[in-house]
Amino acid sequence: MKYAQVEEKILGGTTARRGDVVITRGEGCWVFDETGKKYLDLGSAQGVAMLGHCHPGVTAAIQAQAETLALCPNYLYNDKRAEFAKALVDVLPKHLPHVFLANSGAEAVDGALKFARLATKRAAFVATTKGFHGRTMGALSVTWEPKYREGFAPLFETTHVQYNDAAALDHAVTDRTAAVILEVVQGESGVNVGTPDFLTTAQRVCNERGAMLIVDEIQTGFGRTGKWFAIEHAGIAPDMICMAKGLGGGFPMGALAYTKTIRDTLSAGAHGSTFGGSPLACAAGLAALEAYRNEGLIKRSGILGANMRNQLRGALEGLPMVRDIRGLGLMIAVELRTKVAPVLKSLMLNHGVIALPAGPTVLRLLPPLVITEKEIDFGVQAIAKAIKELPA
Repeated sequence: MKYAQVEEKILGGTTARRGDVVITRGEGCWVFDETGKKYLDLGSAQGVAMLGHCHPGVTAAIQAQAETLALCPNYLYNDKRAEFAKALVDVLPKHLPHVFLANSGAEAVDGALKFARLATKRAAFVATTKGFHGRTMGALSVTWEPKYREGFAPLFETTHVQYNDAAALDHAVTDRTAAVILEVVQGESGVNVGTPDFLTTAQRVCNERGAMLIVDEIQTGFGRTGKWFAIEHAGIAPDMICMAKGLGGGFPMGALAYTKTIRDTLSAGAHGSTFGGSPLACAAGLAALEAYRNEGLIKRSGILGANMRNQLRGALEGLPMVRDIRGLGLMIAVELRTKVAPVLKSLMLNHGVIALPAGPTVLRLLPPLVITEKEIDFGVQAIAKAIKELPA
């Protein structure tokens, strides 16, 4: 356990620890610890490894690009950056023809907040309760969870309204609002799905009052919900979309897509990133986009997600500690009437399955889109065993 001890001593205090497992290798939907024991990763490494670990196409693209050119500053053009930008715009909604390339989801959110302020000449934001958008100072301002915000004030002026309360949202957006930012499906707080009324109200009030609509697709984008982007379920057309996680197929990468109207407010140097859009990242992103498309993973996610939820309902039927099973595509929550932490620990240590929490009582599942039906069955049975082991 020397690796765990080193991490705790040097890196401890900023990231949560759960269990004494040291992961050293990954392949597909599985990861392996230092003893060789394998675990089914139903969390996709925090929702990032949507193509599984070490996807052959992404791995080959990174290797080839690393031998060719890893870095190229943004004041010079680059072939791989141009190819990736074109491929990304091709899968984005047509009203979002411009993209800023970043390194993470939080960086994409910070860029969106900057662009909204610049485009509207306003300073205030409206976000939602239980929304999570990152922990940099800008993203933290619109993130709801008090424990993340405590001690870092003053942040950007933000009004948080109850998620799915259309009337509260309508009331909160004023002529001082630069942007409304929300998730179509809230991930960190419990896989809460936005209602059509709430989402269309957000679109309407932003259009009426000159505010920007920013949709955080960091966790929902690239097939997670059974569509390329979750906004396709809602039928809304935001001014900006924030992306990351599955964007690079596991390689660290973020992006912000935006309209021509916003592009017209920008000037050279309005925003920037030293590492954003590096040839290495773009090679990974291009290979990931090709895999999503060529392997039919987007539609498959919707089908497998529905099947997995049904299997969970069957396996957990009648258990009094199970409150709800919900989700969209391969973004699934099992809400309990008790703390989820013991279930997560048992799943990993006793049943060889890694899952995620979403608040204190929700088991969150974000399987890789390449998961097989056999692997889903293994995961469902393990979850049922772990929950049934809870004391009555």
